[in-house]
Amino acid sequence: QVQFVESGGGLVQPGGSLKLSCGASIESFHLSTMGWFRRAPGKEREFVAAISMHGDITHYEDFVKGRFTISRDNAKNMVYLQMNSLKPEDTAVYFCNTGSGNVTPWGQGTQVTVSS
Repeated sequence: QVQFVESGGGLVQPGGSLKLSCGASIESFHLSTMGWFRRAPGKEREFVAAISMHGDITHYEDFVKGRFTISRDNAKNMVYLQMNSLKPEDTAVYFCNTGSGNVTPWGQGTQVTVSS
């Protein structure tokens, strides 16, 4: 069964912006903290950002604070990640899941490549 469908990735120059989207077909989406994760080449998947079920509380890892913004639309079961001031080290496959990352299967993710 498809749980998460991520989109919006691409190739962008350093300093550029992208907005990722995730459609989540999970029960009780509106009651779930949702999160974005990423896996860079040769590295383990890591947490990026999370948003509470009502969207009033957000949390970011230090390496994206001030540059990325997570948001959600509970009416559409969608989660978004606005990424600004992108750096080459942001290059990764980005995934969404619940905030704890405990729902399987994970989606395919969306590739973000930051390069000049």
